[in-house]
Amino acid sequence: MNKINSKIIIGITCALCYAFSAMDIQAQTCRVTSGRTSGGAKAYLEVFEYDYVSEKPSFPGGDTELISFINKNRQYPKEAYKKGIQGRVTCAFVVNTDGTVSHISILKGVEQSLNKEAMRILEKMPEWKPGKHDGHAVPVRVIWSVPFRK
Repeated sequence: MNKINSKIIIGITCALCYAFSAMDIQAQTCRVTSGRTSGGAKAYLEVFEYDYVSEKPSFPGGDTELISFINKNRQYPKEAYKKGIQGRVTCAFVVNTDGTVSHISILKGVEQSLNKEAMRILEKMPEWKPGKHDGHAVPVRVIWSVPFRK
């Protein structure tokens, strides 16, 4: 298992499955882009990714309000609606230590216009209550699906 020291911790949690394990939490490192250096080159940070955190991040008002937010802001693309294209766009994003949302990506898309609409909705989200690990706010990866049904 890797030691934490002063490195940034990124946890992974699933909006549908929030089990917390009492076993030792295993971590693996990965590199993420942290911006650009003064010379213009990409700068990277080595971060830890966890499967679980002790306190998951939460949308203001909880999951019910998140579903309501998605439903209020979703605009079904007209062509996809006419063609009967429907399904769930599964997305991942990071809730940062300050509650902002970043690193939005599509894990499993349906169709290009639906994928773009799901990203647009998630980009509009307000700040979340950040997740915590051992009492400290940490960036946490959240997985959430945006449904499109006729």
